[in-house]
Parts: sequence; C-alpha cells; structure tokens
Amino acid sequence: MTGPVDYATLKSLKPSEFEDAADGYRATSDMASAAKSRIENQVAPGMRSSLEGKTLEAALKQLKALTENFHYTQTECGLVATALNGLAHDLASAKRKLDSAVSDAQAEKFTVNPDGSVTYPAAGEKTDGKLPEGGTAKGTADGTAADVYRQSANFNPNPNFGRAQEYANRIAIALQEATEADEKWAPKLRRLKADDDLTVSHRDWGDVQSDTRVVGTGAKEYLESAGGPPKDGTPQDNAKWWKGLSDQERDAYVALRPASVGALDGLPADVRDEANRTVLAEKRAQFQLELNSFPPMPMKYQPPTSGTTKKYREWVEKTGGEDRIEFLQESIKGMDAIQGRFDRTGSGKNPLPQAYLLGFDPKGAGDGRVIIANGNPDTADHTSVYVPGTKASLSNIDGDIGRSETLWGAASRKVPGQDVSTITWLDYDTPRSAIPFVDGDIDPEAAYPGRAEKAGPTLSQFMHGVQEAQGGPTASHTTLVGHSYGSTAIGEASKNGGLAADDVLVAGSPGMQVKHADDLDVQKGHVWAMGAPTLSDPVPLGGKLVGLGADWNVPTDDDFGANIMKTDSSSHSGYWDTSDRKPSLSLMNQASVIAGKYDEVKLD
Repeated sequence: MTGPVDYATLKSLKPSEFEDAADGYRATSDMASAAKSRIENQVAPGMRSSLEGKTLEAALKQLKALTENFHYTQTECGLVATALNGLAHDLASAKRKLDSAVSDAQAEKFTVNPDGSVTYPAAGEKTDGKLPEGGTAKGTADGTAADVYRQSANFNPNPNFGRAQEYANRIAIALQEATEADEKWAPKLRRLKADDDLTVSHRDWGDVQSDTRVVGTGAKEYLESAGGPPKDGTPQDNAKWWKGLSDQERDAYVALRPASVGALDGLPADVRDEANRTVLAEKRAQFQLELNSFPPMPMKYQPPTSGTTKKYREWVEKTGGEDRIEFLQESIKGMDAIQGRFDRTGSGKNPLPQAYLLGFDPKGAGDGRVIIANGNPDTADHTSVYVPGTKASLSNIDGDIGRSETLWGAASRKVPGQDVSTITWLDYDTPRSAIPFVDGDIDPEAAYPGRAEKAGPTLSQFMHGVQEAQGGPTASHTTLVGHSYGSTAIGEASKNGGLAADDVLVAGSPGMQVKHADDLDVQKGHVWAMGAPTLSDPVPLGGKLVGLGADWNVPTDDDFGANIMKTDSSSHSGYWDTSDRKPSLSLMNQASVIAGKYDEVKLD
C-alpha cells in the first residue's frame, strides 16, 4: 500500500496475510539458525576430526564465513517477521474499528458508501407534513471538526444525522490509522535489505543495530500488547512471563530486545544464547567500526612534527581518545575470546560440547559482563558455576573460559554417559587490585567486601535462574566454584538464603564473610576448600589479615569446618593446571566434587 488508505482497500484487507508473510520469514530465520547450529556443532567438529593442517584451516575459515551469513540471515529475517507482525497488528486494529463502525451503521439501516461516507434516511417530526430529509454524512478524523459536527447535530431536525456522522467519523479515524500504519511501516520494511554480496561485514552488523532500533520504535505498541517482562522479576516470574507468550511474541522480543532477553534469569539457555550472540555480533561490529574511525596512531619512531603525529595528538587532546581506544581494543579482545570458544566446539580428545552465551554486556559497570557455559545447563546431570576473582574482566576472559573447559573435561570423564555443564560467571565488578602481600597495593580493592556484597544478590538470582530453567532443585547436581575473591562473592550470595547449589568449592580463598562452613547455605559437609602453601599462594593469609573471613577464619583453616582437599598447585592461579600426560590433583579433586564422586576426593 502507498498513499492514503481508502475505504475499499481497508474493507477488503486481511491482516492475516501479513502474518502469513511474517511466518514465512520466521521459518527462514529458523532454518538459518538451524543451519548455523549444524555447522558449528556438527560439520566443523567433523572436519576437525578428519582434516588437518592448512586444509583444515582453509575449510574452517570458509565454514566460519558461512556461519556468519546464516547468523545474519537469521537476525534480519527475524526483524522482517517482527516488522510484518507489527504492521499486521496496527492494520488489524484499524480494521476492527472500521468493521465495528460499518456494522453499527448497517444495524440502523444506514448505507455505507464506497468512499466511507454514511447515508441516512428521513426521520424525525414532520413539518408541513414532511419528515426531515435524509442525507449523507462525510466523516472526519480531525477532533475539532468532529466537535463542530457533534454540536450541529443538536440543531438538525433529523436524529439520524448525528448518529450517521459519528459512524462516518469512526470510519474516517479507522482509515487514518490504517494510512498512518502504512506510512510508518513501509519505509521500515524497505530498509530491511542486505547488500548484494556474500560477505557479512562489520558495517552489515552495524546496520542490524540500526534496523533493530527502527523496527523497535514502530513495534513498541505491538510488544506492549503482549505485556513486557516483569519489572525486577524473580527467575520464576521471568519464566512464567516467557511461557505465557506465543511463539510469535517470543521471536519479536528476541529480535527487538536481545540484550534484555539475554539477561533474564530463568529463561531457557538456548533462548538467552540466541539473544546474546546477536548482541555480541552487533557490539563486535560497532566497536570495530568506531575504532576504525579514529585517526591512525603514529609509528613508533615518527617525528612529533609529522602530520600524522600532529593530527593524532590534536585528536587525543580534544577527545581523550586514548582511553577510549584502550577500552575498545580490550573489549574486542574479550569478544574474540568468546567467539574463539564457539569455534572450539567439538575440538579436543574429549570433544567440547556446544557453548551457550548466557549473559553478555561489554559496557557493564567495571570491565564488562560474560556468562558462558560448556554444554546446556538446562539438561545437565551435573552443573558447575565458576566465579573468578580479582582482575577478571572481559579483556582476559579467555583464561577463565579455559578453566571451565578444563573442569568440563575432567568432570565429564568421571561420569561417562551423563551430561555435564560448566559455566563461567563473570557478572560482577571484580576488584582491580589484589590484597596486601600479593602485589603491594597501598589501598587494594580486594581487601574490602564491598564488591562481593554487590555481587552476592546477582549471583544468587542467577543460580535460581539456572535451577528454574532446569526444572527444579533436584534436576541437576550443582556446584558453585569460587577462585580467590570469587569465593567472597559466593559467601555473600549464600547470605541471601535459598542458595541454589548442592556444593560450594573454593580455591585460594581470602575469606567468605562467614565464620564457619555451616553458615553457608548448603547441607552440612558440602563445603570444600583447597589452598596451596602460603609461599605459593599468600592470598588466604592476606585475606585473614584484612578480615575478609569473619573472626579471621578462611575456608582452609581447620576451624572453618570445610572439607580441606589436597592440592598440588604451586601458585595462586595453578589450581586448574593440567597436562596431556596427567591432570593435576587439584583439578581432579574439583572434578570429583562436580561429578558427585565424593569418595574420590583426596582430603588433606
């Protein structure tokens, strides 16, 4: 449709035809998603097992490009489907108003004409033996004009005039709404088209962000008609809301509010993963495009008087751009590490399972937010959630992702035939500097519990969200694993009550803000701790001295009451060390707890 929508067009309009078209695009989006998943989780792993060297490298490069194409197709088709449903919603509203007005007019034996005007018969009190003549009322959508017509009806001797005028006005309003819907959606739909090439560039993903904003402004009323997610809802509230949506409404929310959907605890892992991967692709492109727009940095030995150096320095003085450059570069490094985990699916002697991005925000307070799982936690028999500590950030997330991969491999080998999911949870603002005696900071952030206190409720809610998506507290055996200050965050999470975990395991803990293991919200005997000798890992001693452990107790103290495990770590970061020949004792002890093989744990 183009131009004003007339009566005949709206009368014959079938909004369901737009919904049918939306279903077609949604089906295409689903097929692209399935193809992307198959390449990542079946085809690429198969090639890794059958090819090697440059042949494998070339094949994986082509597959990665193909996966990117499918992901882009999935996202854009999802936006088109949502736009068509938004158009159908707006037109259906106008159509209902038209049909209601026509029905009411015809019930009074009035005639609705092809131009939308309403003809009414003679009626009223006779004058000189004649009834007041009938006539035709032409509608208006202008509020002021409608008021004038309403006033004039009081002076018209034919009572049909006023009612006919109201019907005609209702028809005019419906036609105007349909015209506005067409004018709103037509340009939005026209812009939803891709470049005529097979390369999905950063600029293409930048366009996706722009398209999402454009469609989102138009579909606001459509989304609101489905009811938004509960404000500050619990995981149970979130899950109930999600289950109450139609498939069409769910797709619309994923397409238009991916960051919001991806952050909702309690939703299925595959839903959060799909939403967050879109955010990842868009942010990666956005940050790279911004970085590319900056003036080139001068060469190391370029003289300060050169044009390039002068231009760069002027730009830095004006914008303070060096800090922004560092932020973008570090964020991109972290995003590439996440993508690297996706690319490793199916690799290794014990092939890695599919990865699920359960949370992502590069601009979160501090240094970004990342929650990523090896294997689907919703269907896992055993689940672990690893909370990293001081200095963990998006930029160095690769190391923490690697630790969860290592835990997955070791725990999986202990329970063959059972599903294991290991999650890296970095959804809090970690301390930037370590405790005294470790790096010599005068005012170290890790010496204070403030950041852990803020992290506690967030971690507790996430754990309840995992449990909700799994189907309840008995669906999976769950272990919370904390390293360093991450254990302090776990202690704070436990204070909120109802901690959704069966075991708590900490390594190199500076203290958990509780006096005794029994103060943590798991069953007696299900708190585990390991710590290397003080010369190798001084963090527990440092935590004791600054008071992160209540009553100066840390988990590796006998008085704390935890199961103290043997460790062969030679440093604060060595609890996950392994080799092809022999996994470390520290790692195998953790794997035994995660797998529920308590009798295999070596105690100190």
